[in-house]
Amino acid sequence: MKISGFTMGKNAQKLYYPMKQSVMSILPIVDEFIVALGDSDADDKTKEEILSIGSPKIKIIDTVWDIEKYPRGMEHAHQTDIAKHYCKGDWLFYLQSDEVIHEDDLPVIKKRCEELLPINEIEGLLFDYIHFWGDYNHYQDGHCWYRREIRIIRNDPDIHSWESAQSFRRIPHFDGIHYRQKENTFKLKVALANARVFHYGWVRPPELMNRKIKHFNINHKGVEAVNELDKKQHYAGNFDYGNMSKVAMFKGTHPKVMQEWINNFSWGDKLRFDGGRIVSKNTIKHERTKYIILSWIEKNLLGGKRLGEFKNYILIKK
Repeated sequence: MKISGFTMGKNAQKLYYPMKQSVMSILPIVDEFIVALGDSDADDKTKEEILSIGSPKIKIIDTVWDIEKYPRGMEHAHQTDIAKHYCKGDWLFYLQSDEVIHEDDLPVIKKRCEELLPINEIEGLLFDYIHFWGDYNHYQDGHCWYRREIRIIRNDPDIHSWESAQSFRRIPHFDGIHYRQKENTFKLKVALANARVFHYGWVRPPELMNRKIKHFNINHKGVEAVNELDKKQHYAGNFDYGNMSKVAMFKGTHPKVMQEWINNFSWGDKLRFDGGRIVSKNTIKHERTKYIILSWIEKNLLGGKRLGEFKNYILIKK
């Protein structure tokens, strides 16, 4: 059995993505790791960081992003598919640039891959998510945050990254363009990986968080729309993470590869632990009254069950 790791990114170092740590986190159990690296800015050092790992398993594929051809975030899926194309393993382990795996889970993941390889019905493995927020001691667990997602898939040419690369679907006769299509696409049959993804996408210095949101919105809304928002200072100033005392506390340990990154945490004085909701021009979905009420109902009356939870998979108990 062979496992390929793969990821994609652009300006990862500049936008405070722990891409190097993400790659390192699964290197012990993969036979190769493919990185589709976009045409980053001249002052971005992502390639240097990846090369500094010094592993012969790593192969970097230089790419050019085209958000006009792949709008609404679809370039993320396209770039993911580019990396997938170069993978040679039986199982393909996808991590986004802000996702890291705990070393304690690696033996479990490898064992699950071995167990499930002969069961052709299983097309992928489903991971549990921890969405860190603001710092490394808090995480979001409310209605708006997905609890599970597919991160390992079979090496099947009909399985493609989907929408904005959050997940995967089977798309026979795919045209290579319309990554958001739903018609004639099929959810994957998956089994639990019994492992976690540590998601650090919302842990950045507040001044960099708004910059990351701006770049993310360019990929989804286009350059012109974001330029208009920029003129209105939509992304100016520091991002407000809101009242951190209302966010769930994390009691576990972080992956060891994140320790140096965590040691560089320096914006504690810019977080607040009192006051009301987020004060920001960038609307955060989980701060809307509707979703605050939904989260309270789910946690206090439904035992954690999510109402209308989106599940882009068919879970098979194996």
